[in-house]
Amino acid sequence: MEKHFYSISEVAEMLGINQSNLRFWEKEFKQLRPRRYKGGTRFYTAEDIATVKQIKYLVDVQKLTLDGVRQKLATKKDEVSKQQELIERLQAVRSDLKGLLRLMDNSNQ
Repeated sequence: MEKHFYSISEVAEMLGINQSNLRFWEKEFKQLRPRRYKGGTRFYTAEDIATVKQIKYLVDVQKLTLDGVRQKLATKKDEVSKQQELIERLQAVRSDLKGLLRLMDNSNQ
């Protein structure tokens, strides 16, 4: 069963991002607004996580500035989502192929 809400530490670990980065991005991007409960505890939804992934993709892969990321998210969010999803799929295929290659190398020895 999939969770509906994730803590900031779970999201940070899941995506390989510092918690401080997530808090900073919340201030910088209006699209990222996790729910807050008593004491200010943040809880991220699947939609919030998708937005974080898009921001991370635009910063890390596309090498955009924060202003560039803001513009992309405001005007071409669907395009960014498709590109980011494609990159993730290709990385998974690459990882699977590397695993198969290792298996083949081990069986030939």
